Amino acid sequence: MPRQDAAASEATPSPGDPTAAPPRTPATQEPSPTPPRTQTPTPATPTAPTTPAAPPTPLAVCVGESMAVLLPDRAGPLESVETFRLAVGGAESNVAGALTALGVPSAWISRVGDDGFGRRLLGELTARGVDVSAVAVDPHRPTGVYLKEVGGTTGDRHDLGPGRSRLHYHRRGSAAAALSPELLDDPTAARLLAGARLLHLSGITAALSDNCLALLRTLLAERRPGRLVSFDLNWRPALWRDRDLSVLPPLLDAADLLLLGADEAEAAFGTGDPHALRRLFPSPATVVVKDEARLVTAIGRDGTAVAEPALTVEVVEATGAGDAFAAGYLAGTVRGLDQRRRLRLGHLSAACALTTHGDQAELPPDAVVEALLDASPEAWAATRVSADGIVSPALPAAPTSTDASPTDPPPLSPAPSPTAAHAHRSSPVAPGGGAPDPRPAATPALGAP
Repeated sequence: MPRQDAAASEATPSPGDPTAAPPRTPATQEPSPTPPRTQTPTPATPTAPTTPAAPPTPLAVCVGESMAVLLPDRAGPLESVETFRLAVGGAESNVAGALTALGVPSAWISRVGDDGFGRRLLGELTARGVDVSAVAVDPHRPTGVYLKEVGGTTGDRHDLGPGRSRLHYHRRGSAAAALSPELLDDPTAARLLAGARLLHLSGITAALSDNCLALLRTLLAERRPGRLVSFDLNWRPALWRDRDLSVLPPLLDAADLLLLGADEAEAAFGTGDPHALRRLFPSPATVVVKDEARLVTAIGRDGTAVAEPALTVEVVEATGAGDAFAAGYLAGTVRGLDQRRRLRLGHLSAACALTTHGDQAELPPDAVVEALLDASPEAWAATRVSADGIVSPALPAAPTSTDASPTDPPPLSPAPSPTAAHAHRSSPVAPGGGAPDPRPAATPALGAP
């Protein structure tokens, strides 16, 4: 359950291996009573109540703001929208939810207002299995809100146009903006942070307020054995309009694992080149640079680089894919996968997020995931992901109507129609110009709006 504001001393950290696989907690079932065998009723023997299985201890803790989201019922300028649908969004809470779905028990630490939006946030994250016990409910400040505007073909001069969208934030003075180093005095937050093998932060928090910036500096300065600190740039230029951008590079360089979008880094630091960014941030053990939808490169301190191309995806909605990639990559790190499989798990997680509405999506069965992580480069490149399923040479073919029987197991991934993989696509131009690429266009799988 979330807590009201409180203060206490910080707990003592416990060491842990950040690459060890997360434990699985078995569910406990209630025993079924046995009916009496004689015709004469006999008193039932009382049985001790079964204690429900305790929720797994979070291995990952994500700290940062989340907000209520108002999604329009139609495309066009906001003044033409009659109805909005309520949802929730936030980089760190998205990562916490996706990590939990990937088998890494996670907690989200933040502040929300004592209002309906705050209760909606807590309810949805709890339903996803995220630990929200250290989220403070602020009786004085509201939960932040943002509205999504979707471009259309209304002809209105304020219409953004097809394929374009804009987010309108109302977060100034929010409860999350009051996050500060006092968080570390809360016993519940201190316990979660002490037990975490992964701490995930982002540049959004640094831009919210001076107190939020101070919290990030404190968390990054506090090194603990067995805990990996990841930092996602999550560049939001509107947040930095009245802030000092020079505070950001030292934060990124203090992390163990740095996640950057090439386009974001270009806007913030003047370069999106992976090797130039590696030189700019020499301290992290690994710098991961996401180059739009085409390639992600991970570079170690010694300059060793591993690059993996993105999957081709038939996009339903391009929201939350960047957070899903981060969660997939981080889950692979916690599991101790090699660098290439970490990148592939990030790509696969992002691709699944792109094929559904909302910020969260389920991955395919474990057997499918493992087959794709182990696929040859050629099979990986030929893999196609859509809302209908995944089609890949690395996966068993679905049975046809002539050889399937009622006893056959269902296919690992449903096969789309022959034209599904090419729907709503155009042939992209090869880098540097020249002939069009004959493959279906790889869609933006790595950046949240």
